Amino acid sequence: MYAMQRECGPLRMPLQPSASEESPTEKKLYLNNVANLSSGASQLKRVVCFHFRNSSIDDAKARLQKYDVGTKYSHLSSNKYSILLPLLAKEGKLHLLLTLRSEKLRRSPGEVCFPGGKGEPTDVDEVATALREAQEEVGLHPHQVEVICCLVPALLDRDTLITPVVGFVDHDFQAQPNPDEVKKVFLVPLEYFLHPQVYHQNQLTQSGHHLIIHCFEYTNPEDGVTYHIRGITAKFAVFVALIILERKPTFEVEFNLNDLMSSSEEIFLKLRKHAASKL
Repeated sequence: MYAMQRECGPLRMPLQPSASEESPTEKKLYLNNVANLSSGASQLKRVVCFHFRNSSIDDAKARLQKYDVGTKYSHLSSNKYSILLPLLAKEGKLHLLLTLRSEKLRRSPGEVCFPGGKGEPTDVDEVATALREAQEEVGLHPHQVEVICCLVPALLDRDTLITPVVGFVDHDFQAQPNPDEVKKVFLVPLEYFLHPQVYHQNQLTQSGHHLIIHCFEYTNPEDGVTYHIRGITAKFAVFVALIILERKPTFEVEFNLNDLMSSSEEIFLKLRKHAASKL
């Protein structure tokens, strides 16, 4: 933006003729020049902001791609789940889309989570599972998502593998929640998962490794509803925020901030080894 300003130089307003010498035609011409210049400046500002936003999103995608594990761990379990971490740009900031599960559901009713579910035989891979579930739950069609990466999975109930798929969603996407599965759909600024207003954590030791259970409270400014985001959902949200924003959080995390990739894999493999020994 500054380079463009230096190259183009400052915007100069046209000189207005004095009242004694201006004619109606000259006055009209002057006003038109001012209007055209103001419009041009506004368009330039919009172009600069648009490029800035695109550049930021491109940076975020590049950072995420460095953490893509693809199908590296897919063979470790036949009991697979996938979730989609949908990123959207809104008002110059990145947001994560989350859902509040329906009270009708048997598993985790009324909890906050990302769209996702169990893999089916017709799913080609974990990405296909995440996209199918997102379409079923919130009406997000696959062509509206640019999938960027698959992060290191999480282990649940000893043999259940949960793969987080990260993707960018069209900015004009309008959620259409399935009332049988989803009660609410809402957005949370990505930065909130590093610098929250209301937060607490629980700590435990499992298989000799120190684990942290993150618990966020987020009040949606649009409707005043307060959501509780915790567990695996919170863990993946924090991890994505650490990758993209590259900032230190205001709370303790279990990852090595200087080597997120290696530490996340180390934690996962230790937990899996411990779980396998109990089978």
